[in-house]
Amino acid sequence: MTFLNSILNQSKKYETPFVHWEYNNPLDQNTIEEVINADIPDLSKHNLNYDGTRAIDDGSAEFRKGIASGGKAIKFRCFITKDNAQKFPHLVKFVNELQSKETYNVISKMINKDLSKSFVRVEVICDREGFWLKPHCDIEEKLMSGLIFVNNVNESEDLGTDFYNDKLEKVKTIPYKHNYGYLFTSGPGTWHGMEKKKIVKERRCIQVNYVTFPTDWKVD
Repeated sequence: MTFLNSILNQSKKYETPFVHWEYNNPLDQNTIEEVINADIPDLSKHNLNYDGTRAIDDGSAEFRKGIASGGKAIKFRCFITKDNAQKFPHLVKFVNELQSKETYNVISKMINKDLSKSFVRVEVICDREGFWLKPHCDIEEKLMSGLIFVNNVNESEDLGTDFYNDKLEKVKTIPYKHNYGYLFTSGPGTWHGMEKKKIVKERRCIQVNYVTFPTDWKVD
């Protein structure tokens, strides 16, 4: 239970600019290798540009609400599903850990939300030069949100997620450290994004959510 051990023993709670936790060493090496080796399309080779959203199609919260894919450009995103599970056996084990009652009960108490009827959604991400993410608050269907960074190519720690106050002033940047993550729960005032920064090669991470809409991975 690598992730749960990280949450229980290597996490720290922060109150500013909104309540969130940072945690260390949540992934084992086999899982990290799957994240590194996942084949994520390069948008520049498909005549697509980053538009400040993960949906790549200016997917507004209203458009994405309740849509498990998160946007029209699903073919450019790598969600862990039962269809591709054979390619990602260790990431599936990670998903299974998130599904476990032992894990989601701990997270439920941390964020003060009932996860007993939720679904797990995990996406492998590879952001390249030109990526940015406009300040936004997650849709309410995301009961828990967060990223785990896989910085195996010595990219700048400044490439982490930016957190903002209610005036949309940047307050802090979660450091883009290898095998390091953060989590929070959706709600008003949870403004986060990533300003335009220099990505030398790539920014690998996995997005981790507990959501209310159906995915292939209902909690146990």
